[in-house]
Amino acid sequence: MNWLKKGPEMKMSDLKVPEPLVDLYWDLRDRHLLPLVVLAIVAIVAVPFLLGGGSKQAPAPAPVSVGAAPSPEPAGSKLAVVEAKPGLRDYRKRLRHDKPTDPFKQRYTGPMLKGTKLGGGEEGGDSTANTSTSTTVTKTKSGQGGTTTTEVTTETEGAPETGGGGSSPHLTLFTFAADIKITKITTGADGKKKDESNVKHGVIPPAPLPSEKAPMFAYMGITPNSQQPYFLISESITSVFGDGKCLAGTSRCELLELEPGIPETFVIGDTGTRYKLNVLKIEPVVTGHRE
Repeated sequence: MNWLKKGPEMKMSDLKVPEPLVDLYWDLRDRHLLPLVVLAIVAIVAVPFLLGGGSKQAPAPAPVSVGAAPSPEPAGSKLAVVEAKPGLRDYRKRLRHDKPTDPFKQRYTGPMLKGTKLGGGEEGGDSTANTSTSTTVTKTKSGQGGTTTTEVTTETEGAPETGGGGSSPHLTLFTFAADIKITKITTGADGKKKDESNVKHGVIPPAPLPSEKAPMFAYMGITPNSQQPYFLISESITSVFGDGKCLAGTSRCELLELEPGIPETFVIGDTGTRYKLNVLKIEPVVTGHRE
């Protein structure tokens, strides 16, 4: 049998596994995930067999023969046929809870606005609204029936008195006033230091301090972000010591933000004079009104 030729001999050592599979195997082994992969493969193979073995086909329903007699109904169950009588419900039953009213008697005098205000709120007990009452009397004469008198009373709520024919809205202007303590520290010829303290109440910005004639800094109000007071620093001040926050300036601080209750020290040149600035309190105050 020459047509049968022996094929090449294959050895297990000659079989090569693709490198991606080898890398995947060692990666799963290093991560301790190889047992989970094996369990997942076994579960995938076993689930169809487990589900298929327990399912049973439901028996086919028995055929219904045509013309078969209906099953007898259980005792005590009967169908009652009632004749429908459509129609309107008696008005006496529908209106038995209502009371008759006179349609010619006036019950509503107008919108009641007392005790209310714009926005859904309520005003106090005293109201400034004026109430006006007008009475109209009509007499009708007939030949034999005598005289018939009909009296109609109308009550209306008036608008509050404004004196000038109405009030126009106005704008209230306010600012933040501060109580500032300023301490001037000077050094005498004998080397002794002298302190002079002064507290300024209700300082309204912009305000030069310690005085208009010799301003060293100026109170400018509060910052819109941190709501802290800030000061404009004079060029005469060469050094600033404290926990204040410099808002502007490169070589020297030109705009300084201070926290109330924490003092800041300012040094003026080489004179040895110092100023200690401490903001004691800040509160909003009304400065005027604008129509």
